[in-house]
Amino acid sequence: MGLFITSLNSGSNGNCYYVGNDQEAVLIDVGISCRETEKRMARLGLSMQKVKAIFVSHEHSDHIRGIPVLAKKYNLPVYITPGTLMYLSGTNYFKVHHLSPFQIIQIGALEVTSFPKMHDAAEPHSFMVQQGDVKVGVFTDLGVVCDQLIRYFSQCHAAFLEANYDDDMLDNGGYPYHLKRRIRGGKGHLSNKQALSLFTTHRPAHMTHLLLSHLSKNNNDPKLVEELFKTCADGVDIIIASRYEETPVYHISAAVVQHEPLGQLGFDF
Repeated sequence: MGLFITSLNSGSNGNCYYVGNDQEAVLIDVGISCRETEKRMARLGLSMQKVKAIFVSHEHSDHIRGIPVLAKKYNLPVYITPGTLMYLSGTNYFKVHHLSPFQIIQIGALEVTSFPKMHDAAEPHSFMVQQGDVKVGVFTDLGVVCDQLIRYFSQCHAAFLEANYDDDMLDNGGYPYHLKRRIRGGKGHLSNKQALSLFTTHRPAHMTHLLLSHLSKNNNDPKLVEELFKTCADGVDIIIASRYEETPVYHISAAVVQHEPLGQLGFDF
């Protein structure tokens, strides 16, 4: 038992996260094309037939770009807030379910909980996916570490957590002042230091995997982030979710700490 997770892509060029069990799975956002989603899942041995729903965090194109084609092709229901729905095209071709704050949606044996987050979007939400005692959080595009984020992060066995920028790289980089202000504002993105503080202060003892996500191409360095977090990992597997390729598939269990990746081994999850 347990959950299987992977980041199919993570970054401003597209975001898509997979969480599932042996029978069913959900996608959190589809910001890459339908064809690219299919290719990456196939490389991991993941079956699109097990994907039963798409959950949408917010309306920015790097999170919704691939939804219309993928949802139509596989007849997938899309769970989305009314405010976010206004920005999604092609909704006549697939079933839409309105999402409310703190709503729990049952997808087979999976329970998906949504909760509001701080970001510069209409009605942005984060998600926690649960099966039995196993909980996986998808926490990206965060302006601040709010009480709700702390509440759900502190329950997770694994989490996708934004570590968008390094403060020094942002300060010394070529972005205009207004964009720098937007990124580090209360509705922008989470810095490495903010993410690390959340991790070191509020991670639960049962957390086994942390997938650091939505790294900036220009204002961050994967090696820097990995080294920063590994010094404080204390047994937690630290994985950098790439903007160029999928991660391996990881098995998340409440009973057994398993640190070996399962992806790219031909499993048909």
